[in-house]
Amino acid sequence: MNKLEQYRNEIEDINEQILDLLVKRGKLAQKIGEEKRKQGTKVYDPEREKVMLNALIEKNNGPFNDNVIKQLFKEIFKASIDLQKADHEKHLIVSRKLKPEDTIVKFENGGVIGDGNKSFIFGPCSVESQEQVDKVAADLQNKGLKFIRGGAFKPRTSPYDFQGLGLEGLKILKNVKDKYGLNVVSEIVTPADLELADDYLDVFQIGARNMQNFELLKEAGRTNKPILLKRGMSATIEEFIFAAEYIASQGNSNIILCERGIRTYEKATRNTLDISAVPILKQGTHLPVMVDVTHSTGRKDIMLPTAKAALAVGADGVMAEVHPDPAVALSDSGQQMDLEQFDKFYNELKPLADMYDNNQLR
Repeated sequence: MNKLEQYRNEIEDINEQILDLLVKRGKLAQKIGEEKRKQGTKVYDPEREKVMLNALIEKNNGPFNDNVIKQLFKEIFKASIDLQKADHEKHLIVSRKLKPEDTIVKFENGGVIGDGNKSFIFGPCSVESQEQVDKVAADLQNKGLKFIRGGAFKPRTSPYDFQGLGLEGLKILKNVKDKYGLNVVSEIVTPADLELADDYLDVFQIGARNMQNFELLKEAGRTNKPILLKRGMSATIEEFIFAAEYIASQGNSNIILCERGIRTYEKATRNTLDISAVPILKQGTHLPVMVDVTHSTGRKDIMLPTAKAALAVGADGVMAEVHPDPAVALSDSGQQMDLEQFDKFYNELKPLADMYDNNQLR
């Protein structure tokens, strides 16, 4: 036997010894996990991990440098922590692996999102006056719809643009809710405003700019109101799901996801509608998924085909902006449909939605 073969045989023997030790370590980690669950202590203890790593580095005499040793053992520690976790701890609360059945969000005024039927949320970008919102609300009521959207607080790119009517806007929305029997959806931009808006709104919307406002997400999770969470402008699907997990981790599982387009190099549309995100989110989570065709496209001429595409790939519904007179709108005037355009949009989209509701196209 030459030297190379001898060394290789020794390496293989050491590999088996390492494997035996890893198995032994894994079994001990499982026992530790059982004891931690009995005592109600957290599985992951960063301080203890730090102490163990420092002790190993002090004893390291090469040939691996300290960083290599640290990385190798961090992987071992991570694998051991995974073994310590109970099965229900290994998946996110919003994961379909943890909860296979769909989450269905129900509302006091009769609306339902996520029950297999297609839902619609329409309304102006911003609440500007009682008369303006009343005109849209009356049209929605005549169509038998159950939701209206409208911004009382408006996070804008420029600090000099219209920022919304605030409390006055909330009061206008509450009047519409009472008068027309609609469930009201509006954006909240700070944790402090959740309590203020609680008496006025049925759904708290967290917009794209606030998708990773973690304090706002946690505070929203402590409310008992449904949350409509929009995907961030540059957020990955994984980041979007983790944002929803922030809400769910605080106890609120009534979460509606909304794909509203992401920022890419393309300039033909306001954003790029990631239509593939809809089935991915539906497969990976149990939450209902809406698609906002206004903010994703910014173009009224392609809102209808994108809305049809959203329904075709399994979205639970569609959002779009409607204004009685978009030319004088205080925000997003170019992308809001007027009532006549909205009629054509809805009258063509509704029959398709009904066909999906009745499972005729599945």
